[in-house]
Amino acid sequence: MTDYGTASVRVDAGRLWAGAVATALVAGLIAIVGILIARGIVHAEVLAPKGEGVWGGANAVTYSLVSAVAALLATGLLHLLLLTTPRATAFFVWIMMLVTLIAVVLPLSLPVGIQDRLTTGAINLVIGLAVAGILTGLARSTVRLEPHRPRENYTETLPWQDPSD
Repeated sequence: MTDYGTASVRVDAGRLWAGAVATALVAGLIAIVGILIARGIVHAEVLAPKGEGVWGGANAVTYSLVSAVAALLATGLLHLLLLTTPRATAFFVWIMMLVTLIAVVLPLSLPVGIQDRLTTGAINLVIGLAVAGILTGLARSTVRLEPHRPRENYTETLPWQDPSD
């Protein structure tokens, strides 16, 4: 249940999921830009050996697609929280920050150079912050509170009163 008293929460699912698709596109593009910067400017290996060039073969596409799918999964979580949880966006932000932290820390444990680990972690950080920020803002525009209107008891019949009397 929500903490809106007797008001019921209505989520505009169409608007939420349209925003989710746009967020997924942004996440995928951030991954591609991050890989281009990492490989082309910083000369760090992100997901593929240097021999595959700046684009890195299918791995760059895979990274981008996984980022987009993660944004859609985050939207599913947000939708669930909006329908069931008090202060849904607060919980969503915490969950997203912790998942983003995991995505940043995981590359640091890989047996590759420190520059490669930091670059991959930075890309994951930017993707996570972007998805969390966009979806949190989107949540505000998709939730509507509808006041609870109790049903009145219409079983009692009132006598007619002529207004001219």
